[in-house]
Amino acid sequence: MVTSFEALLPEPQVDEVSVRILDAALAEYLDHGLRRTSVDEVARRAGLGRATLYRRFASRDELVQAVLVRESRRFFAAINDAVESLPTIAERLVEGFVVGLRTAREQPLLGRLLQSEPEFLLPFLTIHGGPAIAIARQFMADQYRRSPEYRANTEVDPDEFAEILVRLSMSLVLTPQTCLPLETDDDVRATARRYFLPLLKS
Repeated sequence: MVTSFEALLPEPQVDEVSVRILDAALAEYLDHGLRRTSVDEVARRAGLGRATLYRRFASRDELVQAVLVRESRRFFAAINDAVESLPTIAERLVEGFVVGLRTAREQPLLGRLLQSEPEFLLPFLTIHGGPAIAIARQFMADQYRRSPEYRANTEVDPDEFAEILVRLSMSLVLTPQTCLPLETDDDVRATARRYFLPLLKS
């Protein structure tokens, strides 16, 4: 069954050459950042000619976008794998928050860009963050609705509830300094149960 993140984020080209290019581009971005990485350097790292790269990705911006989409798909896949077998909305909420926060904290490219090129990344997560929030909100709301116990007549609107959690999660990733106990997965789990689950009451 197609999951919501697969519909929201179409998969980049997945032939062997395209995968080599995307892997090489990610490695270059991690080593040198986006601004200092050229198409020529990516092609060289992939062991390919510049023309071969451009046949798959028509511009530098298209290549950057393809890498970001692939990393985003991996992020949502990690959450989806963690929650899809859980039977209740509460369990899906708690584990999704735990895995999402941990994965975002450990995501190498996100960490690299936040540290070295925040001026590139931050607008897409703040003042121009509408599309990113919409994708994450739809993914989370879909997980809510797919729970076996979901009832359409609940007083909790899945989209509104999901947006609150998405915005809070983004804030914790971008500004990790907090008085909330979030050091370990168990801390995150306990915090989610204490403050998020009461919002689910109908």
